[in-house]
Amino acid sequence: MSEMLKIKLSIANRVYPLTIAPEQEEGLRKAAKNIEAMITQFEQSYSVRDKQDVLAMCALQFATQVEQKQIDKESVSEHVEDKLNALNRLLHEQLNS
Repeated sequence: MSEMLKIKLSIANRVYPLTIAPEQEEGLRKAAKNIEAMITQFEQSYSVRDKQDVLAMCALQFATQVEQKQIDKESVSEHVEDKLNALNRLLHEQLNS
């Protein structure tokens, strides 16, 4: 088992100490950087100064992205399944004729 790593991430001018597995560090640092960039974007675009409002908007944005990816994935899976079923029917027709 790998040794745990202690890191500090800064989000919205607050420091969060975390104890993580080393393989999680890159993802967490990228996520924190993305959150900071989104905070800056929301503050500039919408003149929002309350950090709680900005963080709620960030959370909504990220959650929407996750949900949309799931919806898109399900749609692609259904499309692929339909194509495979059609191909399977064609194969059965050719084998049975």
